[in-house]
Amino acid sequence: MIATELTKLLRIRVPVVQGGMQWYGSRRQSPMQEGWVRSPLSLRRVASNELGETGILTALTQPTPEALRVAIRETRAATDKPFGVNITLLPTINPPDYEGYARAAVEEGVRIFETAGNNPSKLIQYFKLHGCIVIHKCTNIRHAKSAERMGVDVLSIDGFECAGHPGEEDMGGLVLLARAAQELTIPYIASGGIADGRGLAAALALGAAGVNMGTRFMCTVESPIHQNIKDTIVKATEQDTIHIFRTLKNTARVFKNAVSMEVVALERRPGGAEFSELRDLVSGARGKLVYENGDPDYGIWSAGVVLGLIKDIPTCEELLTKIEKEAEDTIAEMGKKVRRKAKL
Repeated sequence: MIATELTKLLRIRVPVVQGGMQWYGSRRQSPMQEGWVRSPLSLRRVASNELGETGILTALTQPTPEALRVAIRETRAATDKPFGVNITLLPTINPPDYEGYARAAVEEGVRIFETAGNNPSKLIQYFKLHGCIVIHKCTNIRHAKSAERMGVDVLSIDGFECAGHPGEEDMGGLVLLARAAQELTIPYIASGGIADGRGLAAALALGAAGVNMGTRFMCTVESPIHQNIKDTIVKATEQDTIHIFRTLKNTARVFKNAVSMEVVALERRPGGAEFSELRDLVSGARGKLVYENGDPDYGIWSAGVVLGLIKDIPTCEELLTKIEKEAEDTIAEMGKKVRRKAKL
């Protein structure tokens, strides 16, 4: 059993968090253990604590705060283990009712929150006022230290390998996590490029209290996405992602397909591209349908370079049990490499 500040804080067994995944978090993908934080795929696999992690529902997957209330109640009916809610603040033409989602979750008794994106200070203040635990995602040390001053409890340090938005500084996880160990005074978890026990052991060696995984959890039996997308993930390699929105300073790592390649081609034209020219290609509604119709070329969908490490479609329980054992075995094996100098 691996004990870290994260497992103690969240009362979980395995220090794994399932990252937020728009459009595919659902209560049925949550085999809760006794110590991992994950997110149900639709409800961000929140019930995942039967095995030892904590699930996190993606608030904005729900159309309204009231729909989030229903999702929370459904999740609570499925598990007696703790779970959380993610709220991500990103640039948008029509901002959602962030405060409404936060209020609904708190009123429903949720006490673990994951925040990400632009200036979450008001949300963090609200959550801390109600005695909640806050995990905040950052892509650089400057933002991490700012969130630390805001009073968050745990930081999720997202390296350049991650799916979704890796920031604009292109900093890989190896250096970013080592810098976090130098600069931060609160627990942090590693996000991006992790799919197995070796990755968990490596993150712990770099000072992390656990790891955050998203793409890996997409490819599980309980994941409600189309089987063809799961098969596509298994067949893919680490070469099968691409960055879009680089020229718009809102970089996102997504699966490399016909649509994302077209977006990049438009951005690379002399003079670049306006978002209005990309809007239809990157439509969220179109991306959501990928998970429903099983066509990997139908729209934009997030995926990390960890694609290259995913070779099977296990149940969540099988995956987490294997990660736990692999991490323990790796740590034990590393210990054997230490040779103490003989006393003179």
